[in-house]
Amino acid sequence: MTTSCDIIIKPIITEKSMACAAEKKYVFKVADNANKIMIKKAVEELFKVEVKSVNTISMKSKTVRRGRSVGKTSAWKKAVVTLTENSKTIEFFDGMM
Repeated sequence: MTTSCDIIIKPIITEKSMACAAEKKYVFKVADNANKIMIKKAVEELFKVEVKSVNTISMKSKTVRRGRSVGKTSAWKKAVVTLTENSKTIEFFDGMM
């Protein structure tokens, strides 16, 4: 059985994600095997908010070069969580803006 902390790995803090936070859209790195229902329940449990929708994106690995050696970055999964109109905001992101 996975817990909410196992599903939501970390928040994504970029300029684009901070601009979306004003519209109550928050971006998280999530577990590869997590589906939208699991992500919704985990965010509602961890942050005590109401989730309207969840969009997931599978980020593919990219080729990187370090001198002569060639490698790949790891593939990961990203989730964009939209909150309802009357839901409170996530306090973690409020300190960033």
